[in-house]
Amino acid sequence: MATLPPSLAIRAYCLKCGTSESSKLSPTCHYICRNQIRYGFEKINLERKLVCEEIAQTVGKTSYQRLDSKVYATSRVFIEETEQRVATITEAEDLERASTYLFWTEDGGQVKVSVRKKNVKYAVYIEVSSLQLQSSYDRLVLSWGMYRADSSCFMPLDVRSSVPDSRTTTRETPFMHTASGRLVLDLEFEAKQIPFYLSFVVKPSLGSDPSSSEIEIRSHRKTNFCVPVGFNRGYPSPLGLSFSSDGSMNFAIFTRNTESVVLCLFDDTTADKPTLELDLDPYVNRSGDVWHASFESAWTFVSYGYRCKGPLLQRNEDQFDAGKILLDPYAKIIGNSAPSSDGSRSVLKYLGRLCEEPAFDWGDDVHPDLPMEKLVVYRVNVKHCTQHNSSQLPTDVAGTFSGLTEKLQNFKDLGLNTILLEPIFSFDEKKGPYFPCHFFSPMNLYGPSGGSVSAINSMKEMVKKLHANGIEVLLEVVFTHTAAEGALQGIDDLSYYRVNGVADLEATNSLNCNYPIVQQMILDSLRHWVTEFHVDGFCFINASSLLRGFHGEYLSRPPLVEAIAFDPLLSKTKIIADCWDPHDMLPNETRFPHWKRWAEMNTKFCNEMRNFWRGKGLLSDLATRLCGSGDIFSDGRGPSFSFNFVARNFGLSLVDLVSFSNDTLASQLSWNCGEEGPTDNITVLQRRLKQIRNFLFVLFVSLGVPVLNMGDECGQSSGGSPSYTDRQPFDWNVLQTGFAVQTTQFVSFLSSFRMRRGDLLQKRNFLKEENIDWHGSEQSPPRWSDPSCKFLAMTLKADKVESPLSSESSHLKGDLFIAFNAADCSESVILPPPPDRMSWRRLVDTALPFPGFFSTNGEPVLEQMAGLVVYEVKPHSCALFEASSLISN
Repeated sequence: MATLPPSLAIRAYCLKCGTSESSKLSPTCHYICRNQIRYGFEKINLERKLVCEEIAQTVGKTSYQRLDSKVYATSRVFIEETEQRVATITEAEDLERASTYLFWTEDGGQVKVSVRKKNVKYAVYIEVSSLQLQSSYDRLVLSWGMYRADSSCFMPLDVRSSVPDSRTTTRETPFMHTASGRLVLDLEFEAKQIPFYLSFVVKPSLGSDPSSSEIEIRSHRKTNFCVPVGFNRGYPSPLGLSFSSDGSMNFAIFTRNTESVVLCLFDDTTADKPTLELDLDPYVNRSGDVWHASFESAWTFVSYGYRCKGPLLQRNEDQFDAGKILLDPYAKIIGNSAPSSDGSRSVLKYLGRLCEEPAFDWGDDVHPDLPMEKLVVYRVNVKHCTQHNSSQLPTDVAGTFSGLTEKLQNFKDLGLNTILLEPIFSFDEKKGPYFPCHFFSPMNLYGPSGGSVSAINSMKEMVKKLHANGIEVLLEVVFTHTAAEGALQGIDDLSYYRVNGVADLEATNSLNCNYPIVQQMILDSLRHWVTEFHVDGFCFINASSLLRGFHGEYLSRPPLVEAIAFDPLLSKTKIIADCWDPHDMLPNETRFPHWKRWAEMNTKFCNEMRNFWRGKGLLSDLATRLCGSGDIFSDGRGPSFSFNFVARNFGLSLVDLVSFSNDTLASQLSWNCGEEGPTDNITVLQRRLKQIRNFLFVLFVSLGVPVLNMGDECGQSSGGSPSYTDRQPFDWNVLQTGFAVQTTQFVSFLSSFRMRRGDLLQKRNFLKEENIDWHGSEQSPPRWSDPSCKFLAMTLKADKVESPLSSESSHLKGDLFIAFNAADCSESVILPPPPDRMSWRRLVDTALPFPGFFSTNGEPVLEQMAGLVVYEVKPHSCALFEASSLISN
């Protein structure tokens, strides 16, 4: 490296009176155009006045006056001076924006450099003091050069000389002596030459002593002095691109193991190469492990990125590309990706946009803040939801956040109050949304115009409208791994990724999410989505990997999970752990630490419900899931922390779950109901229809939060493929089919019934023992561990409430009787006696034909004998009864 400046200090200017000195001539350099330099002498008025009253008279005559105090040195012990200036109001404003750098030399001297904007030019003032020099060195010169993209290579300068086409990269400018013993000079540069770094050393003039040509005064680190001109050192916080009230912008990026960071600026979004590159100085533009720089304005530049250099940046040195331009991990607005050729292969290039996030009028938007036990969740893929032509939306709206908003009424008709969006972060389009490239902005293609700003505004409008209709918005997020390219690779792999020899983690681009800087990035991202987009919560995909440390070991108290649980902002949102791994398409079951804040996607509910309805489960497992999975959530949480599902966006869809079962689908726990795949067999079709009803029914009557997957309400199929990539866009025409009509109506009924009987089905706490009775087949107690038993019924008893008008207890709501029969034969069940002055009414029988298999008001059940009600529960079906008042009947 050619420039490694020493420790520095930025100091403010003071307005004071001082001593007087005589005027001097100081050499200055004027840049006239990009390729020409001329030299001359500019008279700089250094005269000082001793009396403060004379300042007013002097201000009117001189616009730039410097009052210097003296520095005394003995045995290399120095007293730092305070720079004093007298300036007009206009100049004082300029001085406030000046940047001053103080360096130490190898022998203990000081070099002070001030850089400020002077009208349309930039002035650099350099002052040297307290040097330990031989008396023969009566004259010093500044040997300087400029660089941008490469600190080891100065920019060539065209000089007006008698030699045609002469070019040089460095110049020497003599210092002038002041009466106080300091050496000073001024350089002046045209604005069109900035930004650049001025790199220099101080050395004796060649005329002083022939041997002096080998002597150079450098920093105490034995490197060149270096200062930025036309931009500032910037600030290490906040990370990413930030804007000040005066319009200036600050760039900051974390990378610990890099040797060099180059800031790349583009003035054309389609350009393959940057218009300007700045090789950030490791001592001026670095604080700890954060590299930073700031600009008063971005000129005509529209986007930016970084190049990072160093042998420790990437895990695989064979794939390391030092020329690759990398996206700022904290960029809030991302330009559309463009192909970038690196000579051997074509990769996508993502760049941050040089603009602030657009202002948005949230109006009176408020979070619905629904209690967890009241949620009814619908998982949606933004693109697939309205991409199909059947959505009848304009081309620029279909497949976007705006398109999803247009289908709001369909969500309300299903009785849903929560939308769970599949990952919307920028992602690898070949791999899908579960392989993100970035964490702070929505995917551009989800905006009506396909741009980042369009996507941001469209999403905010969507959230605002959903909130206005009482619907919460949750995001599925992936923070455990990234896409193989275009993400954080190359910035600092040793910090961001697990690179410690754990093969399964390295192969999947696993993020080191419990490493402090990665943890900070994740927390910042989550807070950004809550504050800027008003989302109501998050579902963390592959959450079991959040528990792993740097070496792949499982942590009992993972820092990130704990930090989210106790974060003042995030802890007030809904946070859900989903241990499904997008790589092997399977859930990783683990005991998740929760601090009574984390909910979980209940994989056991899914597996054991599938097993029961294919005739291979235990009654004990069924009962445990119906009652809220106490084996998982009785540790200080409750059933409302269980997010239940029977099908999701990976694996088999609901209709495929009852249509396909073969050796390759063994892990799906499916049953084809007698024939594989599509069929015209009426018996098989009727059995499949009952099974779909059964799955939906058990999902809504179990304690916990029901999660319905997009398309399952209308029989969306992937042809028996469990692969996520085989999922098809939602076909809105299918909603007109007989199956979709009855299924959507059934879901709407279940949502409404669940809300109406929230006293028993939407409980935050587990049912008390006295509130539930269990019934087995043949009127006997359930044989919990007998795999041959496939019938179970239960009575849910409503709590008795004292009547305000009577001392007698009265029922505000009746009991529920629910029966489940997974056997191949019918089961006759005797319903228990209803409460006083009440009778049983059948609300659901999944074996009956549509429209009679469910009823909002219920059908009365006839007594075969006085006080005795017997009901036949058909094979592979469910039945629901509610006790209601005789008066209402």
